[in-house]
Amino acid sequence: MAIDWRSRVLDEVVGQRAAMVTALAEMIRVPSQTGTTAEHEAQALMATALAADGLEVDHWELSLDELRADPEFPGTEAPRDEGWGVVGRLPGSGSGGGSASGSGGGRTLLLDGHIDVVPPGDPTAWTHPDAYSGELTATEARGRGACDMKGGLLAARWAVRALAASGVPLAGDVLVASVEGEEDGGLGTFDLIRRGWTADVCVVPEPTGLDLVPACAGALTFRLRIRGRSAHASRRVEGVSVIEKLLPVVAALTELEARRNVDADPLLDRWGIAYPLSLGIVRAGDWPSSVPDRLEAEGRLGVALDEDPAAARAELEAAVAEASAADPWLRAHPVEVEWWGGQFASGRLPADSDLGERVADHHHTVTGRPVEVWGAPFGSDLRLLNGLGGIPTVHYGPGDVNLAHSPDEAVPLAEVEVTAQVLALLALEVCGPR
Repeated sequence: MAIDWRSRVLDEVVGQRAAMVTALAEMIRVPSQTGTTAEHEAQALMATALAADGLEVDHWELSLDELRADPEFPGTEAPRDEGWGVVGRLPGSGSGGGSASGSGGGRTLLLDGHIDVVPPGDPTAWTHPDAYSGELTATEARGRGACDMKGGLLAARWAVRALAASGVPLAGDVLVASVEGEEDGGLGTFDLIRRGWTADVCVVPEPTGLDLVPACAGALTFRLRIRGRSAHASRRVEGVSVIEKLLPVVAALTELEARRNVDADPLLDRWGIAYPLSLGIVRAGDWPSSVPDRLEAEGRLGVALDEDPAAARAELEAAVAEASAADPWLRAHPVEVEWWGGQFASGRLPADSDLGERVADHHHTVTGRPVEVWGAPFGSDLRLLNGLGGIPTVHYGPGDVNLAHSPDEAVPLAEVEVTAQVLALLALEVCGPR
């Protein structure tokens, strides 16, 4: 009698729920902020966990100098002098067809998630004082990183652990990658690709609320510098305030944002602004009773789907130059534009890939509901995997993206379990039992 591997694997997912929910809480309790020692500690814990699940583990230190010298380096923002990669591999043992990228001759599925999280922000904005509590309720796990994206990374581990425990003889490999530095550019996935890890298809279980996201806009970090003329505040008209000179630049950027969002790709119709342009930090002056003569402003420029980042940069530079040209002081002292930090191009699943349909089918099998499809207005590792890596990639995962980077971040446990089930079924289809 043929073994019903789908049922067996799904039963394993359900049977391991208690252990995996506990593991998720433990992950959240590690404050793995981008660029910190705790980020590396979380990677070491993940490597140990994947090995305990029965996977072959590659745990390596990143060669940061070599990566930074790479012409396609995606950039970073957080200070960093160390980085680590982790890949767990459930090897295939068959001789199936496909692209033969797997060790058993079958196809390979990559599940790629980031372990790093952003800082918790103002602690008084959280209902509970410890943002890294990893508190569990009957319905959710709470804490910084629960949604973005330790819930999704745990779901990937859960799916592959269930596959390993079931004993299914796969024809191809299933890979679980835990990467650092996603929040500020994509360092970890960039190095993953440079190290030679590849696959036939990939799912990044970012928080999508169990919707399907086949495309992500990009995001480019920039810095503006404005020079003025200092004077005593009692004689402010003798000086030139850089704060006042910032105002026409902000007006020009606001107009640019509106212009760049005309006829945005329909995949992003659900968002009020598909390609936001904003300033996040402004620093000016050094004394309350002096006219400020130096200003730095840092912001983020959204990149349209399929747009060359160089073209997006040129548009912003032109808008700033026009604002400078219209002001007598700025005409003589133009605003300087610097591109630094994370440089996220946009990314999209190739039109000839059926990965989206496959994920949607398995979602329907597990939930009984059709999946919604939309594009994301933020940058992610999807663009590196689809573009640089040549691996057809989508987002599908647990949690509401509106809770990412926010106080009281949480992820529904039911969505984590559904994601694990869907990913396990996808692995069975892609990597195939012999």
